[in-house]
Amino acid sequence: MKKTPRALLLLTPVLALLGCGEKPASYNTDVKPVLDKYCIRCHGEGGEGSKVSGLRMDDYDSLMKGTKHGPVVKAGDSFTSVLVMLVEGRADPALRMPHDDGEAPGPEEIEVVKAWIDQGAKNN
Repeated sequence: MKKTPRALLLLTPVLALLGCGEKPASYNTDVKPVLDKYCIRCHGEGGEGSKVSGLRMDDYDSLMKGTKHGPVVKAGDSFTSVLVMLVEGRADPALRMPHDDGEAPGPEEIEVVKAWIDQGAKNN
């Protein structure tokens, strides 16, 4: 019987932890700051986007309620979540969010939102 080197045995739990998946994304810590920076100007109280679509992004419950046409976040599935489709411009380039000339989220920020949705879009 061949012996496993001791160093490998000691590293196995560390390597297992590193491979357990991505860091949990938090609505309050990771996602809300992105929404506040890029979305709330239109999808906050009195904003044009809120008036037109009914989508408010002031808080978790409002975001999860969605628009007058339905939800924009499909917990566990960022690919088909309308929020991600609109921010990435996949639904229709003319509908890409944000509409105004303000700054748009970068790829890293979009990935954070996608990770949060894929992890269940929890109010955490």
